[in-house]
Amino acid sequence: MNIPSLYSIFQEHPVITTDSRNIPENSIFFALKGENFNGNAFASEALSKGASYVVVDQAEFVVSNQFILVPDVLICLQQLARFHRDQLGLPILAITGTNGKTTTKELVAAVLSKKFKVNFTQGNLNNHIGVPLTLLSMNKDTEFGVVEMGANHPGEIKILCEIANPDFGLITNIGKAHLEGFGSFEGVVKTKSEMYDFLRYKNGTIFLNADNSLLVRQAQDLDQICYGESTEYFMPGELASTDNYLVVKALFTKGWLYLKSKLIGDYNFENLLAAACIGKYFKVDPLLIQEALAEYTPSNNRSQLIRKEKNTIIMDAYNANPTSMMAALSNFVNLKSDQKCIVLGDMLELGETSAAEHQTIVDFIEDQKFSEVFLIGPYFVKTKDRTKKEKFDNVELLSNYLKTQPIENRLILIKGSRGIHLEKILELLS
Repeated sequence: MNIPSLYSIFQEHPVITTDSRNIPENSIFFALKGENFNGNAFASEALSKGASYVVVDQAEFVVSNQFILVPDVLICLQQLARFHRDQLGLPILAITGTNGKTTTKELVAAVLSKKFKVNFTQGNLNNHIGVPLTLLSMNKDTEFGVVEMGANHPGEIKILCEIANPDFGLITNIGKAHLEGFGSFEGVVKTKSEMYDFLRYKNGTIFLNADNSLLVRQAQDLDQICYGESTEYFMPGELASTDNYLVVKALFTKGWLYLKSKLIGDYNFENLLAAACIGKYFKVDPLLIQEALAEYTPSNNRSQLIRKEKNTIIMDAYNANPTSMMAALSNFVNLKSDQKCIVLGDMLELGETSAAEHQTIVDFIEDQKFSEVFLIGPYFVKTKDRTKKEKFDNVELLSNYLKTQPIENRLILIKGSRGIHLEKILELLS
């Protein structure tokens, strides 16, 4: 079946699912394959649960006219998403970056929602499957699309741009992450910059942190809407306060506004300013921009300030890499508190650089004054230190320690890759 014919079916059944455990009534089930599963084997089950059609790529599973046989289910899903995107014809903003892309996406969506009917990436559905699903969840009522794009291998951003066909783009920053997949920092730069390459070819527009020299170099010959600290930029801003929550001072047409947030960390300054910049460009009322940013509440262990009976906790353990880890620590050092404790988990997917990058973090910690330092994971355990630190191979061992030696009356930073599962200790620190 060709894509226009499948699209006609999709218009009658505009709900797509790839999970046989979650089959909405009258949906279309795409039987994707993975390393440990074959969706084709669950196609009949999907029909019995209420799907109207199933898309498969193995003929032996076809038993009725409700089965749509295609050469490759994943490619079909991506092609359908691109076809749908083109039919809708709405503006789409793509967001990528090493750090802050999910927070920025959430902030941008909150701001634009004050003026438009916005459809945006839910959670972290930002890969070769998530981006098509995001696009296919848009409909004729959608006025603006915001699509987050993630990558851990070369060429992935290029593929996602070809699917989403964005008109606008934003790279939050480029740092050290997924080095195991990219091979080097240069590989990260090249892959993230594929968004700029796409928009350069399309004559699209980028929102640019003009204070980031690496991004500025990569953004040559592009239509740029700049934000940063200079009043010469389209969206100038200054860091107003990092006491407890982040406050940014931003210059709009009629003057300066204080943008209050529920975010912690000066590293979120550029994310907040980017959202304000995009809102200003699309003519969202400045007071509504201010309102949207103040209303946004971070979740899912990203830049959360959690006040509990025993301790105050900065929970930032959704993910970690050398760039975001150092930013979180630098911010934490500058916070006002007599009793600070850090809980750091391994930074994963760093390949051959892993040992050196973990040692760099420990060397930085040596020069700071913390009440307690807890390091969790095989890489941190192997680091060398001058002063004694509590090291644990896994979070379960740390949990056992905290049960017998509880921590109270501390300001605590929890930071690590989500594969370390540092969220498991929250209850013990509350």
